[in-house]
Amino acid sequence: MRARTADVVVVGAGPAGSAAAIELARTGRDVVVIDKAAFPRDKCCGDGLTTGALRGLERLGLEPSAVPSWHRVDDVVVRSVSGRVVRFPLPRGRGTYGAVAKRSELDTALVDLARAAGARVEERVAFRGLRATTGGIVIDTDNSGPIAARYVVAADGMWSPVRKAVLPHDEPGYLGEWHAFRQYRVGATPAARDLWVFFEEDLRPGYAWSFPLPGDEVNVGFGILRRRGEPTRDLGRRFREVLARTHIAAILGDAVETGPPKAWPIPARIQRAALTAAGGRVLFVGDAARATDPMTGEGIGQALDTAGAAAAAVLAAGPFEPRRAASGYEADVARGIAVDNRLAEWLSLHGLTHRKGIRSAIRAAGATAWTRSMFARWLFEDEPRAVLATPRRWRRNLFDRPGAYESE
Repeated sequence: MRARTADVVVVGAGPAGSAAAIELARTGRDVVVIDKAAFPRDKCCGDGLTTGALRGLERLGLEPSAVPSWHRVDDVVVRSVSGRVVRFPLPRGRGTYGAVAKRSELDTALVDLARAAGARVEERVAFRGLRATTGGIVIDTDNSGPIAARYVVAADGMWSPVRKAVLPHDEPGYLGEWHAFRQYRVGATPAARDLWVFFEEDLRPGYAWSFPLPGDEVNVGFGILRRRGEPTRDLGRRFREVLARTHIAAILGDAVETGPPKAWPIPARIQRAALTAAGGRVLFVGDAARATDPMTGEGIGQALDTAGAAAAAVLAAGPFEPRRAASGYEADVARGIAVDNRLAEWLSLHGLTHRKGIRSAIRAAGATAWTRSMFARWLFEDEPRAVLATPRRWRRNLFDRPGAYESE
């Protein structure tokens, strides 16, 4: 069968894939997006949106009204392992610094935006393989025929089939750095209208959470560091036991389950991952690039950042200089998100792993109204985590930027 043609094929229509497609299609590039799922589809996630993620969504043109479950967050409440509870306020009256939105709805809205930008989005089409040609890549699909393109943006998740196809010996047996478990419940107490983070003795450096959605619905779960040799089959039992703890149960109240809990792995090692392959014709973004934050497990902002960097690199290099695209993308990641994630990894392993580290951090962060406000903004990635170590990212009023959707 003769291959169809495109400038870029994006494999995976999650936030990273849709964002890359939007950026490329808006410049007039012919973009095809394939995804094995049909949208809307559920996606295991804590559903939290940091300030960085929100600014990225705003830049793409996503309107909150397009996401029915969109819920603005104004306060973050953190409970230390010692039982100390501190409320960290996000700025008021200057836009949105935190929100929660179901991934099933957020991802669908981004797919719609990609279509509106001119990308050809093909659902229920799975990647089956690829082969290099003289001037590009041919993607094989299961039911849509081959597609020839200059570039492939691999946004196909942690177990990226594209990565396995082009880098078959890369990280064999990789299972991610973290496990996470989450469930939706309805009927939570009024206290659950805040975004809660619970540092538990047996979860550190991970944490449990209760994130608010419209009405009295919540996304509850926990994330824990994957340790070599540690069994994972008891995660369901552990999840139920954590949510039954008195201080967490008091927030959830009589909330009832609306579906079974679901688990997923979290990849958080972009600073050590291969970001490109096939001479620069393939660029990995989002979870396929291992881009999740190693401290919080947040990945949507990182997905948007890597997608934007990959799209910019492809546009700057043009169709005939893939090695330039690869070097540009790798340099962008090395100067930015890799630095931030390296710092986050260090803080997680050398601070939040230790009981005293958590207690000291929360005590210091909660000392004054100013420290509480600044900690909330730092936690929600108002600026890149390692911005002070990267002067090229300094700007006027560095710590006084408005949030996203200021006019909302």
